[in-house]
Amino acid sequence: MAELVEVTDPTHPLLADFVALVDPATRRQVERRGGYFVVEGVLAIERLLGLPRWSVRSLALLPKVAERLAPALAGCAAPVAVAEADVLREVVGFDIHRGALASVARTAPRPLAELVPSTGLVLVAEGVNDHENLGALYRNAAAFGVAAVLIDPTSADPFYRRSVRVSLGNVLAVPTGALPALPGGLHELHALGVTTVALTPRADVDLRDLDRRALGGGPVAVVVGAEGPGLTGAALAAAHHRVSIPMASGVDSLNVSTAAAVALHHLSG
Repeated sequence: MAELVEVTDPTHPLLADFVALVDPATRRQVERRGGYFVVEGVLAIERLLGLPRWSVRSLALLPKVAERLAPALAGCAAPVAVAEADVLREVVGFDIHRGALASVARTAPRPLAELVPSTGLVLVAEGVNDHENLGALYRNAAAFGVAAVLIDPTSADPFYRRSVRVSLGNVLAVPTGALPALPGGLHELHALGVTTVALTPRADVDLRDLDRRALGGGPVAVVVGAEGPGLTGAALAAAHHRVSIPMASGVDSLNVSTAAAVALHHLSG
């Protein structure tokens, strides 16, 4: 059972991991240097506590949230700071409406060969630097049974607080891999037997005309790029297939997470 500690002092050591959450640049530096990341929100923390592979360093909860999470905390060994809203506000720099924070130890990325399934889907992100879009990609990946999300060096940190929250904790459930910069990363996937399908509005092939069975029985990677610029020319050239999603006249593209959801749904059938 987790140790619940009533905290009234914002400088209490149990709250140290949550200082200045409102400053993204500072938080990215602090968390990576400290080897941890922060999960925010009751739903995401409930998901976290149900995944034993993650090591929780500490939690900070409002009293009412600590009561709600009591069953989930039964198997948690991490200390829990229980504090009122004004104390948490002073620590993090904004109002914690959700009233739930957890600090989680980072783990080393797994090798690509361990993440690529013998069949099924993976999702590749190039240059997706918006944390909310990245979190939404993970939520969609979980919904369509994607084996792993592979992130290139120019994408945002999927374990940043906003990404984890938007994903509803699915960043913690769907395995993450670090992919070398594209097109090199795609070449590595090809060497592992992965067929790559790149999404781009400029493709001449309609996604609906791409039959999953025609791609063979091996793994397939859906490759998406940043909102606006999309995939780089080198990444598009390296992919086995380039497909577009047909849309009404006057609309040229979808949000990256929406486009990925459409493609994953089509290819998961």
